[in-house]
Amino acid sequence: MGPRALAICVFRDGDRILAFHVPDSDEKGWRPLGGSIEFGETARDAIVREIREELGAELVEPRLLGTLENIFSYRGTTGHEIVFVFDGRLPDPWMYERDHLDYVEDGVAPDDPAFTGRAVWKRLEEFGAPGAQPLYPEGLLEFLEGLG
Repeated sequence: MGPRALAICVFRDGDRILAFHVPDSDEKGWRPLGGSIEFGETARDAIVREIREELGAELVEPRLLGTLENIFSYRGTTGHEIVFVFDGRLPDPWMYERDHLDYVEDGVAPDDPAFTGRAVWKRLEEFGAPGAQPLYPEGLLEFLEGLG
């Protein structure tokens, strides 16, 4: 099987980003919201759809920042993703004022059920601290720090 195409959105608020704790992974960490790009769908259309499905909100001004390649382990199996990294805004100011936002996520595998999770606002410096759980996909933290 080849790489999976994925689109994520890095919602930023000063030095904070919105991220969720990666569930059931071999490597514990955090990731911005988003998901798989469906066949025949552009990355931009995918991230708009994913944010609508996950947060029930319309993504404002999505902008492609770049792409990353991510090779990882999930439940003992190697995965490979090409990740389109977007920036964008949430539609309502109150979404930035809360410490977390609930989201709905489809299961990763066909036998996984959908679940509700909690995305939290985390400072970028938290991911780089000694002993901290990393930000995924690999290379995203350095990518964001390079943007300033």
